[in-house]
Amino acid sequence: MKFILIFLLLLPASSWADVDADFTAAREAFRVGNSAKLALAAARLKQTPLEPYATYYLLRMRWEDKDSKPIKAFLAREEDTPVIDQLRAEWLKMLGRKQRWEEFAGEYPNLINADAELTCYALQLQYKTDEEAALREVRKLWPVGTSQADSCNVLFESALKKDIITAQDVSQRVRLALESGNTSLAKKLIPKMRNEERLPIAELDAAARNPQRYLSKTAFTHASDGRRRVALYALQRLAKQSADVAHAQYQKIATLFPESEKQYFYSWLALAAAKDHDPRALEWYGRAGEAALSEQQLAWRTRAALRARNWHEVWAGIAAMAPQQQNEGTWRYWNARALKELGHAAEAEAIWAPLSREYNFYGQLAAEELGASPAAGMVSASFQPTAAELEMMQSRPEIRRTLILYRLGMRVEAAKEWDWAMRGLSDRELLVASEVARRDEMYDRSINAANRTVELHDFNLRYPSPYREAMQAPLHEHDLEEAWVYGLMRQESRFASHAKSDVGAAGLMQIMPATAKWAARRIGLKGYRKGLIHQLDVNLRLGTYYMKNVFNQFDDNPVLASAAYNAGPARARRWRGDVPLEGAIYAETIPFDETRDYVKKVMSNTIYYAKLFGQPSESLKKRLGVIKAHNSVNQQADPDEI
Repeated sequence: MKFILIFLLLLPASSWADVDADFTAAREAFRVGNSAKLALAAARLKQTPLEPYATYYLLRMRWEDKDSKPIKAFLAREEDTPVIDQLRAEWLKMLGRKQRWEEFAGEYPNLINADAELTCYALQLQYKTDEEAALREVRKLWPVGTSQADSCNVLFESALKKDIITAQDVSQRVRLALESGNTSLAKKLIPKMRNEERLPIAELDAAARNPQRYLSKTAFTHASDGRRRVALYALQRLAKQSADVAHAQYQKIATLFPESEKQYFYSWLALAAAKDHDPRALEWYGRAGEAALSEQQLAWRTRAALRARNWHEVWAGIAAMAPQQQNEGTWRYWNARALKELGHAAEAEAIWAPLSREYNFYGQLAAEELGASPAAGMVSASFQPTAAELEMMQSRPEIRRTLILYRLGMRVEAAKEWDWAMRGLSDRELLVASEVARRDEMYDRSINAANRTVELHDFNLRYPSPYREAMQAPLHEHDLEEAWVYGLMRQESRFASHAKSDVGAAGLMQIMPATAKWAARRIGLKGYRKGLIHQLDVNLRLGTYYMKNVFNQFDDNPVLASAAYNAGPARARRWRGDVPLEGAIYAETIPFDETRDYVKKVMSNTIYYAKLFGQPSESLKKRLGVIKAHNSVNQQADPDEI
């Protein structure tokens, strides 16, 4: 951390330890509302990079003061830090709530990051001079399945009264709310629906509590529009639990629905079936007919076709997507694959050519389809910034703040400062910033900067390999490929040794506490206790043991093992097909969004690390392999599996 020390040794007022203590004291004083202690700590931080944070705390403590000059002075600063825009957003919300519109109008144009609440306050201001324009703008915020800010609701009510938000718009939002499971919002909106369309709220509650019981106990003969919509909601919820049960319940009342509602039901049943790898998914998508499919439904229509190796349906599914969705790398690759399989090789190659120049999973596969290496275009030589470039980047206040905040364990604030600092930088400047972060062991921020470059790249910065010396012993102990382990670690923690996930996974290899305890027992690690999970050598040893365990369980296939590492062995097994699957198809049809993205990135990372480590070149397709079909052997779990 030598650059941090240099920065802080240059501070005229205090040592780096004093800065830590003073800032910690300021934060705590702000948290408990002790203005006297906050003022003392802030005074000591005046000549440090963290002064804007201390000033922010002071201003928030004096939020109700009539004199707004100190706030305006802070917002007028030229310093480049997100905490200024954070205060600006918070102050604007306060001004909007108190309807201090003159001050709001003066500051709102300077806001960089506006959320829906602030957008609606700005529209409230516009409403005073141009009602119709403001209401037409707020209508664009209406069609969502979640609740909006109160600042929007005021305008929504006006738009409803003037019929700018129509009865059809209300019906659409009720549907979106129910599709997202937000029954509380739906119930608030139901009174605004036409009488003949209103859903019976008591029945909606019953359907939410137990959809199968509701469907079994309710008579739907001559059902109203509202009751049928509750039934569709119950069927949709039931489909997520079991497509079989939902289909059986639907068949009992199918004749009561008009054709459009039948198609709507099948669009959701097909999605549930596709995510469950049910072979009936494509048939049910066919029965959805003219129903408008969401992006998710279209994606899973195509994934179901991939599982069935129905290339015409793959092509048709992608063709039905909106241009923006079609342009995603995933669907560009599979569209080209479908075209090739259908005998249109030239068209396929025309799609793969630009995709192959992208440094990601599908870019690598596209390169291989064109006969190139999956690491085609990758340059392994390191970027060499000049001493002057490094010094200039290190001297930037926002970079200095990031380094200090990171060292203090305030990774969220550090990430915000870093992202703020990266705005508008050239490729060369991004690589200089990446090198500064790497030297201070902020590997996640280093990767973040290096990943942003467009033309000038340094793959040593994109794919760093810290702790290689410490890694050698566990690698040899468990006989694992170094490139794959690093590919997984990069995805798990970005090499932040004290990283901790929302669910409790910890350390470089993001091991769950229960997994760590299990692995420690299996390898005979005596004296293991929970706190050791963050110790570098222990974390690496336990993580690599678990990797080896799932690797052995899954026929030495890194795709299955990576899926198992992230989502658990039982799920990885369940996601196999009834017939052998290409590894790429298995990866693309993983039902969990996080795990699907994770597996593809781990495998892509592995290719780049193998290149950087000078290992023999191996195609990505070969690494992905073929995933064996379900059978009685590979369905059995390790008897001691956690």
